[in-house]
Amino acid sequence: MDGTVAGASRPEIKLSVVAKKDSPLVAGRRKFFRYRDLGVSAATGGKLRAQVMEAITGMTEPTGWHTHQCEAQFVYVLKGWVDLEFEDGTRSHSEAGDAILIPGGMKHNEIATSDDVEILELSIPGDMATTPCDPPAGLAKG
Repeated sequence: MDGTVAGASRPEIKLSVVAKKDSPLVAGRRKFFRYRDLGVSAATGGKLRAQVMEAITGMTEPTGWHTHQCEAQFVYVLKGWVDLEFEDGTRSHSEAGDAILIPGGMKHNEIATSDDVEILELSIPGDMATTPCDPPAGLAKG
């Protein structure tokens, strides 16, 4: 049996097994993070991206308000902590084991991280653009 439902075709996704020692560092959005590609974009034809963001140093200032052009961004804190604020007024202090799902286009601001933060980040689709934006009405520029 091939694991597909009878009559259904297998989606165009390839098996990908990537050892940490073989996962390449890739360019990323923030200079205080190192980004490791987990091979998911290539295996899914860009439908999904998975990477690990590791702190080079803790944040020295907030990222500023921004949005991502994607359907969704999923963040899972593996180590350390990250503080974020969102356009609806939600503020989160997320520690190892915590997860955040950010809808595409939602304004948010990364306020601070620990010096050792490590985050698993997924996005749908894999190509996720970042656009700076004005803070929501009533919230600080940060």
